[in-house]
Amino acid sequence: MDTLHFLISLFLFSCFLSLVLPFSPPQTHLPKQCLDDQRAHLLQLQHHLYYAPNFTFSSKFDLWDVNTDCCSWEGVTCDAYGHVVGIDLSYKNLSGSFHSIFDLHRLQRLNLAGNNFNTTLFSYGFDKLQNLTHLNLSSSCFHGQIPMKISHLTRLVSLDLSCQGDYCWRNGYDYNSATLKLEKPNFKTFIKNLKFLTELYLDSVDISTQSAKWCETTSLVLFNLRVLSLSNCGLKGPLCSSLSRLSFLSKLILDGNPISYLPPNFLEISSRLVSLSLWGCNLNGHFPTGILLLPKIQSIDISFNHQLMSQLPEFPANNALLRLSLHDTNFSGKLPESIGNLKFLTNLDLYYCNFFGPIPSSIANLSHLVNLDLSSNKLSGSIHSSLFTLPSLKTLSLGENQLVGKIDEFPNASSSSIERLYIGNNYLTGPIPKSILQLPWLEQLNIGDNSFSFMKRDMFVQLNNLRTLGLNNISLLIESDNRSLPFPQLETLRLRSCNLTEFPEFIKRQDKLVGLDLSNNHIHGFVPNWLWKSSLSWVDLSFNVIDFPKRLPLNDANISIPMLKVLGLDSCNISAFPEFLKSQKNLVKFDASYNNLSGPISNWLCNMSQLSIFGASNNNLSDPIPNCLDNMSQLGSFDVSHNNLSDPIPNCLGNMSALSWLGLQGNNFSGVIPKFSKATQLQFLEVSENRLEGKLPRSLAKCTQLMVLDVGSNMINDTFPFWLEKLPALQVLILRENRFYGQIKHFKHKSVFPTLDVLDIASNQFSGELSIDFLQPTRLRSLKIGGNKLEGKLSRSLANCTALEVLDLGNNMVHDTFPFWLEKLPSLKVLVLRANRFYGTISKIDTKRGFPKLRILDIASNNFSGDLSIEFLQSLKAMAKMTNDEKAKLDYIGETYYQDSVTIDNKGIEMFYQKVLTILTCLDLSNNSFHGRIPEEIQMLRSLRVMNLSNNGFSGEIPFAFENLKDIESLDLSRNKLSGKILAQLTSLTFLAALNLSYNQLEGSIPQSNQFITFTNDSVGAVTETNRFSADLLSKSRDLLSKQKNSGKRKEEKLRKMKGEIDEQTKTSFIG
Repeated sequence: MDTLHFLISLFLFSCFLSLVLPFSPPQTHLPKQCLDDQRAHLLQLQHHLYYAPNFTFSSKFDLWDVNTDCCSWEGVTCDAYGHVVGIDLSYKNLSGSFHSIFDLHRLQRLNLAGNNFNTTLFSYGFDKLQNLTHLNLSSSCFHGQIPMKISHLTRLVSLDLSCQGDYCWRNGYDYNSATLKLEKPNFKTFIKNLKFLTELYLDSVDISTQSAKWCETTSLVLFNLRVLSLSNCGLKGPLCSSLSRLSFLSKLILDGNPISYLPPNFLEISSRLVSLSLWGCNLNGHFPTGILLLPKIQSIDISFNHQLMSQLPEFPANNALLRLSLHDTNFSGKLPESIGNLKFLTNLDLYYCNFFGPIPSSIANLSHLVNLDLSSNKLSGSIHSSLFTLPSLKTLSLGENQLVGKIDEFPNASSSSIERLYIGNNYLTGPIPKSILQLPWLEQLNIGDNSFSFMKRDMFVQLNNLRTLGLNNISLLIESDNRSLPFPQLETLRLRSCNLTEFPEFIKRQDKLVGLDLSNNHIHGFVPNWLWKSSLSWVDLSFNVIDFPKRLPLNDANISIPMLKVLGLDSCNISAFPEFLKSQKNLVKFDASYNNLSGPISNWLCNMSQLSIFGASNNNLSDPIPNCLDNMSQLGSFDVSHNNLSDPIPNCLGNMSALSWLGLQGNNFSGVIPKFSKATQLQFLEVSENRLEGKLPRSLAKCTQLMVLDVGSNMINDTFPFWLEKLPALQVLILRENRFYGQIKHFKHKSVFPTLDVLDIASNQFSGELSIDFLQPTRLRSLKIGGNKLEGKLSRSLANCTALEVLDLGNNMVHDTFPFWLEKLPSLKVLVLRANRFYGTISKIDTKRGFPKLRILDIASNNFSGDLSIEFLQSLKAMAKMTNDEKAKLDYIGETYYQDSVTIDNKGIEMFYQKVLTILTCLDLSNNSFHGRIPEEIQMLRSLRVMNLSNNGFSGEIPFAFENLKDIESLDLSRNKLSGKILAQLTSLTFLAALNLSYNQLEGSIPQSNQFITFTNDSVGAVTETNRFSADLLSKSRDLLSKQKNSGKRKEEKLRKMKGEIDEQTKTSFIG
């Protein structure tokens, strides 16, 4: 069947060629001379065209000499009879009108690509060009509907209407207004007559109206296609199996379309491919590695598909691959030694994957390799010096891996072609090889963030072509200024964390410097004026102790760095904005957060019309925000959080169309939140910790890009904002600590808030039964509803929230049994049920499933009763064992944009943790009616840091098992019925900083070793209160402490210091 289909296609195509060829007689047998009518049409075309640099009609198009034969004119091709059959005016930067072309009826090839017409395509005229076989109007700033007349050009073999938006965006036009689309006609109607097409390029043409049908349509109509390029067309997947009908297809480009996954027969579809590009298609699942082994395949780019998994296969000899890009995918495993069989490979890009293991030595066999990028993986072992000797290599990028050891010297450095070398962010040691510092064509060098020994400035004297140098985190010895010592003229210099104590004076002579990073050093003093080169575009001086003159000298009063766009001054201890900022009209990004800035935000800020990002958080700024900010039309991020700013939030902030981030939290703003009627690009709105009141502005429902809305800790008086339910991007909604009231119940009984991850409505006045049926259960990660007046039973819908990590509903009136049905939630880490009306025993626990990740469980102040069951303890698997890697990792619960907080009883004090480290483990069963013996199985919870069993009815002796809780820092067993002695083994718990055994029936002696000696009288009181210890022994213990105080103050100070260090470690461990 496939053979018959192929033969029919070949026959039809041959017939087409027989029709086309008569219109193209041989040009070698007859003299060609321009016909008068053809000449006239071309001159008419020239009259209506203009050169358009910078998009102004600056000069007429005068490429052609009117005194010569028009068939000899540049870009003009004639047949043997003087008819114009080809026009190529590509990339001339032309504007104007080309309607005269439609009078050239014999035209077969028309190429107007790469111009600036900035108009819609003519709806007439194209149908006059019936002989046209090749049409290229790409990258010429056309927009609007593609005219139906083009689809009447039935002889077309190649059609290119691609990249209108992309080209115009790079040249200054608005991207959204410079896009072609296929609506009327749609894609199916447009291509139905173009059956002879072999090449179709419609990149960035909007075909979304037929986004799901394009694949079937293409394979049914365009069966002669060899090249299909439909990048960024709004197409949807998956790819259809019928693409296998395109038996001639050799090049398939579908970048930037959400195809999602590939059909089962994709390997069959790809069998004839030479080039495949599926860049950024949201592909997931397993990529068929057989495609990498196809005999004809030369180029594969499947980059930016984060969820796409696979491993590299074993490559046979003489594989045809030239280019392979897996950039930012989830490919993993070891790199095979057989990668050395890719003899023709020129580009290998494996950046930001999950490959591990050593770099194969066989890569040294790839003599044609030009670009090699293995950075941002988990590669280990050493770097083979043979990589530096690859004869064609220009780019070598191995940064951000786990590479170790020294780099050996390599021969023939002077003949190397390497221009760009990146080996930063590894664990490399020893001196920098001299060979690297002798690479003659080296332009970019980044060796920072390793463990190399110190470097000196004279080491770079041979690198005459060096333009970019990164030495971050390497000690740099700067000798006294030596003008005779040559140094390359750099464009970018990165010296972060280089232990510098002053501004390097060799920068004085760096006249071409564009970017400079001196952050996180030990530089003190005033910033010298010579630092501000006129060529500078970005400067980062953050994390130093620097200052600027209060007033500039008279000759520097108008200092200006005209190219400066980015300036970083965060954490610099400055107390005022630098004076020279007043004249910086082109600044795009400015950050002066975490300083000592005080006073008002001056009006000169409003003169920075190009400013896109302004950061001045965590200072002492005061007074209102200036109203003139509405002059800053480019402002996208404005963060002045945690200052002393006051008065109402200015209305102008709600009218800024480019604003995406507004950070105003932690100030003294009052009044109501302004309307955001024009700030439709807003993504982050953070106004918490102020004195705002009134209602939430309903205009927020128009902010369709909104991701985070935080209005916590104000005085807002409103009901639950169900009117935000349709916001397609909202992920975090924080209403905590306000005056919200009423029931939380969606009466339409449907799921809304499609992307909500975090809902925090704690400490308000919500009432009634809790219902979460309006939320998408598989999205919800954190739910905090504590401190309200919610009642009834706990919603069973919570069992469907499979992504839930934090559930806090403490301090309500929920009346229910223990929610053992939550044990199946695979990600639950924090469960707070304290101060409700829960009751009954805790016994129906599935020990095999359990709570696999639960680290904080607080069920204090309820009515739970019964024994502390062994099954319950066995279910707390995450409290039982924590690896050393997990302990060493200072991660917080939550995402970067929102990190969870929690309040727990620790060391007898209610502590609020602004961030919760994943190593914090806590079990609080206090203030209930548990009874019986504390089971020895308590020792299973070896990773516990905080345990509170106080105010229950536990009896019997303190279990020996407590000695196995080596990480415990706070233990409260007070107000129970415990008897017997205090175990001497408790003194082995060296992290124990708080112990409360008061109000029990304990007797005997108090252990007198290790940290028990360091407990204060209050601690001893806490241990001994209402217990029956020997009066003599207690007196001796206190006498011993008294003698130690009188005779050994130094020892006591040392012990107190030890305890203080333990407390400080505790704070450091738990409070981020």
